[in-house]
Amino acid sequence: MPSPDRRHRRAPRRGPGRLTAGAVAVAVVAGAWLVRDGSANSDGPPLPPAPAAAPVPSPAPGTAPGGATPSPVPSRPAPAPLPASVPTRIRIPSVKVDAPVVGLGLDSAQHLATPPMNQHNLVGWYRDGATPGAPGNAIAVGHADDRTGPAVFYRLGLLRAGDTVEVVRKDRRTAVFTVDQVRVFAKKEFPDALVYGATDRPELRVITCGGRFDQRTGYESNTVVFAHLSSVR
Repeated sequence: MPSPDRRHRRAPRRGPGRLTAGAVAVAVVAGAWLVRDGSANSDGPPLPPAPAAAPVPSPAPGTAPGGATPSPVPSRPAPAPLPASVPTRIRIPSVKVDAPVVGLGLDSAQHLATPPMNQHNLVGWYRDGATPGAPGNAIAVGHADDRTGPAVFYRLGLLRAGDTVEVVRKDRRTAVFTVDQVRVFAKKEFPDALVYGATDRPELRVITCGGRFDQRTGYESNTVVFAHLSSVR
């Protein structure tokens, strides 16, 4: 397995059941196909449009980070938080994601680990944090690409407010999250408190690499999806 790139961010630290700082470790070999296959793909994975204003932490129910109202979503009472249960699969219909989930911890350098590079359709979940649907901020990560081409979260930047992310859990319940906003953050300016900070309601962050790819240092940014629990099946 390729060695993770240690140069982007300081390590995440263990907190009380959640990630409190740092960004996802990145393997430099990710994106090699962009360089090898020519300029057509040199801009990297699709990115969301730039927001009108910078986000603020802890959005209130029904609002997106930054106070912006997401695309119209039917008004309904917030579902009760679920008890803890390990996620087993994640589905994002609008970008054709349907992938198994594996629990991840911290690597030897105290970065949040990533799924193996040779498994392009695999999502990682931070197992020391909240489980999806339970109170708190659940963290899911996946690669944008691998040695051969696009991976599980290559199209993540195409998500829009109002889209849904479905997480199947070991207890056979499906936690359905509605996207509030999708943002791109430079790795050097990654907003730890906003992405990993504590939340009272059940929320989900889905993270991958984004922006331009440099053969020496890897991707310059992270794409982050902010979502909240909207229903349970």
